[in-house]
Amino acid sequence: MGHIQPIWSDPAAYLARIRPEEAVLFLDPNALAHAYARFQRGFPGLVTYAVKANPERQIIDRLTALGMNAYDVASPSEIDLVRAACPDARLHYHNPIRSRREIALAKAAGVASYSVDCLSELDKLAEGLADHRVDVAVRFALPLAGASYDFGSKFGATPAMASELLARAAALGFTPAITFHPGTQCTDPKVWAQYIAAAAGIAEAAGVRPARLNVGGGFPSARDGHEHDLGLIFQTIRDATAAHFPDHAPELVCEPGRAMVSDALSLAVMVKAVRGGDLFLADGIYGTLGEQHQIGLTRRLKVIPGDGIPRGAEARDWRVFGPTCDSLDVLPEAVSLPADMAEGDHILFHSLGAYSTAMATRFNGYGTARLVPVQSLYPA
Repeated sequence: MGHIQPIWSDPAAYLARIRPEEAVLFLDPNALAHAYARFQRGFPGLVTYAVKANPERQIIDRLTALGMNAYDVASPSEIDLVRAACPDARLHYHNPIRSRREIALAKAAGVASYSVDCLSELDKLAEGLADHRVDVAVRFALPLAGASYDFGSKFGATPAMASELLARAAALGFTPAITFHPGTQCTDPKVWAQYIAAAAGIAEAAGVRPARLNVGGGFPSARDGHEHDLGLIFQTIRDATAAHFPDHAPELVCEPGRAMVSDALSLAVMVKAVRGGDLFLADGIYGTLGEQHQIGLTRRLKVIPGDGIPRGAEARDWRVFGPTCDSLDVLPEAVSLPADMAEGDHILFHSLGAYSTAMATRFNGYGTARLVPVQSLYPA
């Protein structure tokens, strides 16, 4: 198991003592445990963690210690990461596109479930996994709104094609399953109900009883400033499954990434310089803030002054740049912060535990972030 660091009291205490210039990602282990418990207690089926959201070894180690033993992986590197932390974990390789070499590596690692969304990839699995009994989950997509962006633009068969794939997967001897993803940060429970209804139609058209139904990730975090009712989403999933699969309900599976880790971590980035109405940060969109361009700026911000004196000026709109030499390295919209922001201050971006370090590049030599455990992200 990886090295576990000492725990600081809160981000402000660490920043005042260490005064780091590089970005720091603060982890509250209790918040991570709370998120894990919400899914384990509330979701009516198997919970898998989507490693892509945050593949830091500390995160995998802590989830494994909490009892997580099923992971959604998207590459051989993620397979190796999970196997090192949790050798007996159930692995779902639900990136629908894989090379033959990747299939061979996954087979050797004992991957239990694969997804497909086209006949050529199903045939590739049939060749690489001959006489190997695993789940094959057919991924489909619907033109539904409700998420921050649409995952169906890249992956997902039409319902008609999904029926054909499901029938063929069963005929090939795979354990048939169905999977979908409603899109990231999906706040509308009805989207899950519509997908589950469509999944039942796919199964009926194929003449196949799916062993499992993976309802994806997409569960929202509080990055928009709102605590979303995951219990309502779980109940909607439970009710829709009972309504549309009344006789032989498949085992339910989910794969939360963002909702598992986002609110358990906060990102601190130092102000390197102030120029008129512009702030220059020590990290930006090529680093840990890369997702801000894709789903909008997190609404949960706090300023931690570098000199220890609270910023008392009224808020104003700032243009916020990252540290690289690229003019595109700028946050997608103005950020409301105190007018007396100063060099050495830190901006604390809450709910940044997902798709931050996971998406960071090393452009211009920036993009690294230290992971630091704290007792609380929100001290009294």
